[in-house]
Amino acid sequence: MDWQECKKDGIIKEVKEDVNLIKSTIEVVNIKIESAKALPENHYIGKITLLYDSLRGLLEALSLKKGYKIYNHECYAAFLTEILNLSKEASSFDSLIRIRNGINYYGRKLTDEEAEYTLKEINSLINKLKALI
Repeated sequence: MDWQECKKDGIIKEVKEDVNLIKSTIEVVNIKIESAKALPENHYIGKITLLYDSLRGLLEALSLKKGYKIYNHECYAAFLTEILNLSKEASSFDSLIRIRNGINYYGRKLTDEEAEYTLKEINSLINKLKALI
């Protein structure tokens, strides 16, 4: 979906910046990141799901800061591409959506190599988004 489709379908709404909501969202994100770090090294599934949720939370905070409320994961990719001009990161995020959905909805397990790569990708995106907030 592109940005205009997301807006037309009501998946994106323009909102006023809510500093308190942004702040509390970031606080929850940081708790999830710390929780992921506390998990044993071989608990990839837990780490990936917690860090993906953190990534999505950062996207939510950033979109709120820019004046948008986004109601699905796919439209965050459009936000990255069309509002933030981060098409490479949007592509990476799209891949992470599929991995996360595979884990959560289809019981997909990852090899150690896949999990390590996925964790690096998520952490890289988290660091980029934190720098933008």
